[in-house]
Parts: sequence; C-alpha cells; structure tokens
Amino acid sequence: MQSQATYHYKVVRQFSVMTVIWGVVGMLVGVIIAAQLVWPELNVHEFLSYGRLRPLHTNAVIFAFGGCALFATSYYVVQRTCHTPLFAPGLAAFTFWGWQLVIVFAALSLPLGYTQGKEYAELEWPIDLLITVVWVSYAIVFFGTIMKRTVRHIYVANWFFGGYILTVALLHVVNSAAVPVFSAGILSPKSYSAYAGVQDAMIQWWYGHNAVGFFLTAGFLGMMYYFVPKQAGRPVYSYRLSVVHFWALIFTYMWAGPHHLHYTALPDWTQSVGMIFSLILLAPSWGGMINGIMTLSGAWDKLRDDPILKFLITSLSFYGMSTFEGPMMSIKTVNALSHYTDWTVGHVHSGALGWVAMVTIGSIYYLLPRMFGKTEMYSKSLMTTHFWIATIGIVLYIASLWIAGVMQGLMWRATNADGTLTYSFVESVKASYPFWTIRLLGGLLFFSGMLIMTYNMFRTMAGGKAVDAPVLAASGAH
Repeated sequence: MQSQATYHYKVVRQFSVMTVIWGVVGMLVGVIIAAQLVWPELNVHEFLSYGRLRPLHTNAVIFAFGGCALFATSYYVVQRTCHTPLFAPGLAAFTFWGWQLVIVFAALSLPLGYTQGKEYAELEWPIDLLITVVWVSYAIVFFGTIMKRTVRHIYVANWFFGGYILTVALLHVVNSAAVPVFSAGILSPKSYSAYAGVQDAMIQWWYGHNAVGFFLTAGFLGMMYYFVPKQAGRPVYSYRLSVVHFWALIFTYMWAGPHHLHYTALPDWTQSVGMIFSLILLAPSWGGMINGIMTLSGAWDKLRDDPILKFLITSLSFYGMSTFEGPMMSIKTVNALSHYTDWTVGHVHSGALGWVAMVTIGSIYYLLPRMFGKTEMYSKSLMTTHFWIATIGIVLYIASLWIAGVMQGLMWRATNADGTLTYSFVESVKASYPFWTIRLLGGLLFFSGMLIMTYNMFRTMAGGKAVDAPVLAASGAH
C-alpha cells in the first residue's frame, strides 16, 4: 500500500501560486511608497499614505510572499526527503487558509492604522492569536511528517526549516505579548505592549533581527540546500559543512539584535555583545554561501542556459554580500555613519531582493511545472528575461541607496569651523531625490519581473493539470 500512496501536493500548489500573487501585491505597494518619496503629492489619503503603506509593504513581502514560499517549499521538501506524505493533510490545508486570512486581515488593518507601532509585528492581538494557531498547526504537520519518515536520515534542509519554525514561534509569542484593552468593547483590537522603554526596544530588535535571521535566512537556506543540488544535479559540496553551518548560524544569530540599538539607552555592554556576535556571524554565513556555490563544481556549464540556476546562484552571491555588509554595519564606528540613513534600506533590500526573492523565484520556478504535471515552465526565455530584469533592478536599487546613505551620513555630521551644522536636514532630503528616483526605477524593474513570472505561471497552469506524485521507496531519489 505504501508504494501506491501519493505525496500531498495540493497545499504545495496553493502556497506556490499565492507566493507569486502576494509577491506582485507586496512589490506593487513597495513601488508606490518609493514613488511617494519622490512625489509626496501621491499621499492622496491617510489610508494610502506612506506611513500606513510602509508597514503594509514590509508585512506583505516578508510574511505573505516570503511566508507562502516557505510553507510551499518546506511542505514539498519534507515529503520528498522523508519519503512519506504529509502528516495531518487536513491540518496542512488549515495552515493555507489560516495564513491567507492573516494576510488579508493585515492588508485591511494596517492601512486603517491598527498597529502596535513595531517594526515587523505590527498587528493587533486578535490577529496575533490567529498567527499562533496557524503556526502551531504548521509545526505539527512539519515535525509530524519527520516523525513518520521512512528513512533514518533527516536531510539538512529539514534542519533549517525545523529551526526556523521553532524559533519564529518563540519570537512571535515573546514579541507579541500584549495587554488587550477591553474598555472599548470585548472585540476591540487595541492593546498595550507588555514591555516599556528600552526593554521594549530590546525585545523588538531581538525579534526583528531574528525574524531576519530565521524567517528570512534559515528558512530560505532550507530552500537553498534542497533546490541548488537538485537543479544542478550534484550532491551538496560538503555535507559536513552544511551541518556546521546550521549549528553555528542558529547559535550566533540569536545574539545579534542589539546592533540595531547602538548609541541608544541600551547598556553599552549589550550593544557590544550584539556587535561581536554580528561579526562572528560572517563565518557561518560565508560557509553556507561557499557550500551552495561550490555545489556547482563540475556543473558550471549549466549556468549558461538554466535560468533556475541563474536565480539560485545569484541569490547566493547576494547572500554573501549582504552577510558581509551586515556585520560591517554593526561595527559602532561604521554604524555611526550608516544608521538612520538610506544605506540601511539598501542593505535590507540587498538581502530581501537579492537573496530572499531570488532564491524564492528560482525555487518556485522549480516547483510550479512539477505541481501541474509539466516538465518545465511555459517559457524558458521569459524566465531568462525575468532574471536579467530583476538583477538589473536590484543593482540600481541598492547602488543608488548606498550612495544616498553615505551622502546623508556625511551631510548630517558635517560641521563648520564654529561647530554649527553645515547642512540642514532638509538639504540632505533635497540631495537624496535623484537617488530615490533611481531606486524607484530599480523597484519598477523588479516588479516588472514579477509580472512576467505571473504570466508565465498562469500559462504553465493553463496547459497542465494538478498532479500528486507517487511516494518513492526509501531507497529512491528525492
């Protein structure tokens, strides 16, 4: 009977399609707010103002686009590597609909101004509770599948997926701790944070940086460790290095959050701990990047005409650049120049577009045809076009903000001989406009690439039908 069982691909299909759709939505909002910085008159209504749309953008691209990608790939990888269908497929179906409901609630509540005022977890307590229920269900499905595996070994991609699932649960519960305000009615979404002052800031950046470290790094490294070897047709360059990468990364990342709070009321020793662990992070990060790129040893020729590998390997290059830049920016003297400037925004998007989005796009391009009974996407040439448009867009985006950021930092610290400031703040804003315009162009290019991907996806779906592959025997390939 086991040989006749099939993998549960329906939930993978659903999350894969919604990854692309939410990517378009989230990046459209990003383009709009980039345009609002260049043309402030585009702030046409308070619900559509920069201050309301900016948190909508971050939540949409991180938790809607990135989150759906993580659900899709982890559900696919854990089945294929454990040689067993998903544990509790009904619960897996609930995680899909529950997560979409969370996203819709966020898309409605954030423009309306319902927010705890935090960098990422900007939702109110009823939505926080729904997130918790969905996430616990996700953990049950994922770890339940690992428990019922028919092979002894747990492949390293599942280590990264499992690490991210457990850590995000911890982060969400602690950071979202709040006291609901019932005076306005039992269903009032308002609440007060359970923390105050610098403790609230420390909790927020413990959460915020570990959301980067686990949601946006460990989870997507799970993708990398499965889809790069699969698409390259080569084993992981060093399996031992992948395990060292995992343990070094998950231990070190937890301590890096205070580097967001240099020169604040946070105690100096805490700031220094954050800086030191951020510098240590360079080693496991680059170990993982090298491991991924060197997996192509003996198969570099495939990069010439394989657009999926182009996305995956380029994403690793940006991962390497971002994980070098981050530790450098955590050094207090560098941070004194970079913090509060557009350099930070450029760094974030080097990781978000270059690493997270590119590895996601490559992985989804791998999944989509297999989910609909096809051997490849509708158009390989459109995939290649998407790659080049996206890459050029990223380069324009981050290069313009690097320049703008350094310029802003230098203008803010410039003083005259008598000690007065050389430039007013508004002069630095005026000088930033050309670079914001280039950033908008880069964002438009990246967004255009997502539209190409959407067209390619629907044409692929139109020519195929939903399929569930038979479960492989324990000795079979993944």
